[in-house]
Amino acid sequence: MLDVVIVGAGPVGLFMGLRLLRSGHRIRILERRSAGSARSRAIGIHPPALAALERAGVSGQLVQAGIRIKRGVAYSRGRKVAELPFTGDSAFPFILAVPQATTEKVLEDAVLAADPAAIVRGIDVRETRDDGTAVRVLAHPTPGSREYRARLVIAADGAHSSLRRRLVPDIAPRTYPDSYLMGDFPDATGHGADAVLYLEPEGIVESFPLPAGVRRWVVRLGAPATDATAAGLARLVEARTGEVLEVAGNTMLSAFDVQSRLVRQMVHGRVVLLGDAAHEISPIGGQGMNLGWLDAAALAPIVDAALAGNGVGKALQVFEGVRRKAAVRASRQAGLNMALGRPLPPAAMAARNRVFAGLLEMPGVAAVVERRFTMR
Repeated sequence: MLDVVIVGAGPVGLFMGLRLLRSGHRIRILERRSAGSARSRAIGIHPPALAALERAGVSGQLVQAGIRIKRGVAYSRGRKVAELPFTGDSAFPFILAVPQATTEKVLEDAVLAADPAAIVRGIDVRETRDDGTAVRVLAHPTPGSREYRARLVIAADGAHSSLRRRLVPDIAPRTYPDSYLMGDFPDATGHGADAVLYLEPEGIVESFPLPAGVRRWVVRLGAPATDATAAGLARLVEARTGEVLEVAGNTMLSAFDVQSRLVRQMVHGRVVLLGDAAHEISPIGGQGMNLGWLDAAALAPIVDAALAGNGVGKALQVFEGVRRKAAVRASRQAGLNMALGRPLPPAAMAARNRVFAGLLEMPGVAAVVERRFTMR
């Protein structure tokens, strides 16, 4: 019998697995996909998550592979509105931009170095059954079926978690009036390692540096994108910001709408929901992956204690309370980020920007905003 089965080999499941392997536990990470994805949606790693990754022994590789974003700069109608440094954390005075595919590769390599058999792909987990002493995990590879038994199960299978749907079937998503189109293009802006927000009357445009001379662009739309193209995204960026993108150099394109789900209960007997499976939030602000890592970092010592035979009931209650509070805070911050990017009439936009700039000139206010943006 295994100590822990983790469902999902995304960034959160891999990190959880690495942490448990480093503690000497017998685990399996079950993943529906037959291979890792080359697409990179999540790119920002915040200082508290970098500290957790450092304790797992992988932060150095990620920092070496990524871009250190030390400030964000806001523009509107071609003029600088404000800037905000991200240097408040003494250990990691930056937000790290690194493609999700790179992050997953670093974590996967570390997991497999600890246990070459730890990750099992092509396994679609449909159900768990607690028999009183262990959890039976019912999975469906192709062809046939498979069953695992573990003392604990951790569901880190993302926003569309099949286990969450079984455990919490009645949780409805909250929807938002926001749709986005994003893509990666060669960077010819001259903004270097700065994150840039273009606060425009037609809606926000966000821009983030990535390794290898690439920059990510995110544009708020008035309605969901139905026929998204790199050329269409480039036209929107040029119309709102004046920046001309190299369409032929596009390497990623993704359209998405926004919704959120926050479960009230993460712990269901011997099954724990983690990351997006427990609290799906807007990707605007880049907090979701980081939130999942911090969930895992908080859960790991409790799992250690439980597998050692110690009582952890109170610890699990505290864990749920603290992590739900963190998820609510992150969800509210994402909501504020989206509100900041919605269209406004030019006069109202100019007035709002003046207030925004004035507030950030106050050191105390700027420090609070920096802490919220960096999840400290």
